[in-house]
Amino acid sequence: MKLAPSKPAAAPARQRGTVAGALGILRRLEWKVQHAVENTLIGEYRSIFRGRGMEFDQVVRYEFGDDIRDIDWNVTAKLGEPYRKKFVEERELTVILVFEDSLALQFGSGQRTKRDALLEIAGLLMLLASHNRDQVGVVHAQPGGYKLFRPVRGHRKITQTAAEFLARPVPALDDPRPVAAPWKFIAQAAPVNSVLVWLGDFPPRPNPAGWRTTSQRYQPVGFRIDDPWERTLPASRPLTAYDPASQQLVVLDPQARVHVEGHAAWRAERDAGFRRLFPSPLSRLVVTPDESSLDAVARFFHAHMRTRIR
Repeated sequence: MKLAPSKPAAAPARQRGTVAGALGILRRLEWKVQHAVENTLIGEYRSIFRGRGMEFDQVVRYEFGDDIRDIDWNVTAKLGEPYRKKFVEERELTVILVFEDSLALQFGSGQRTKRDALLEIAGLLMLLASHNRDQVGVVHAQPGGYKLFRPVRGHRKITQTAAEFLARPVPALDDPRPVAAPWKFIAQAAPVNSVLVWLGDFPPRPNPAGWRTTSQRYQPVGFRIDDPWERTLPASRPLTAYDPASQQLVVLDPQARVHVEGHAAWRAERDAGFRRLFPSPLSRLVVTPDESSLDAVARFFHAHMRTRIR
C-alpha cells in the first residue's frame, strides 16, 4: 500500500524547497535540543553509542555503576575481584542518515504528512549529533537517483548540511521511477562501527542488495512513520486515496471483508519486513506523524537505557 492524499494541501515552507524555510525549522528544533541538553537526552545518546570509535586502554578495578558489559572475566577470575576494561576515545563518531524519500511518505490523514514528520526527526538527530561533536553525513534517495552530503563536523557545517537537505524538493507524485539508496557505496562511506540511521516508509519488499554487508559494518537503526490509517482503516466511511505506484485513485472500504483482510495482510508483511531489516527491537522505532519528534527520539533512547540498567 503506497498511498498519498488525493488532494494534497498547500506545502509548508520546508516543502517548497527554501533553505530559509529549512533554517526556520532547524531553529525551532535547536530549541528542543537545548532543552534535551539540559535534561538527560544527550547523556543517553552518548551512552547508547558508547564504544563506537573507542579503543582499549587498560584494566581497572570495577566500581559500582560501571557498565557490567566491560567486565574482564579472565582478569576477574585470576584476581578474585571484579575488574573491567577501560576505553578511551579514538576518534569522533560518524553518523550516516539515509533518507528514503518514497512517494508513500506524502500520505497524511492528519495535520501533517509522514514526510514532514520524518524530516523533522532527521533534523533533530543531526542536531543531537552536532551537540555531541560527531561527524554527520546524509544520503537522500529520491525517485530516479540520490544526493550525497558527505560527513562533516562542527555545528555550523552540520546545520548548513541539514538546511540544504531539508530544503530538497518534494518528489512529484506522478514520478514512477523507483527509489533506491546506493547501499554498496554506503557500506564503504564511513568508518567501521559508525551509526547508520535509515529513515523511510519501509514497504513490504526483499532486503536491498548490499544491506547485509552494511548492517554488519555499522550499527544500524531504523525509523519508520506510520499514519493511523495504515494501522487501522477508518471505520466510518470508505477511504479514497491516490496510489502513486499505479497512478490511480483507489477506494478502501472498511465494511468490505476483502479490503479489511487485504489491509491486515499488507500491514503484517510490512511489519515482518521491518523486523527482518532490524532484528533487535532496540534498533527500530515506529512513530506517528502527530507525535513530537523529541518525544519519539527520547522514547528510543529511554528504551535502550532501561535495557542497560536491567
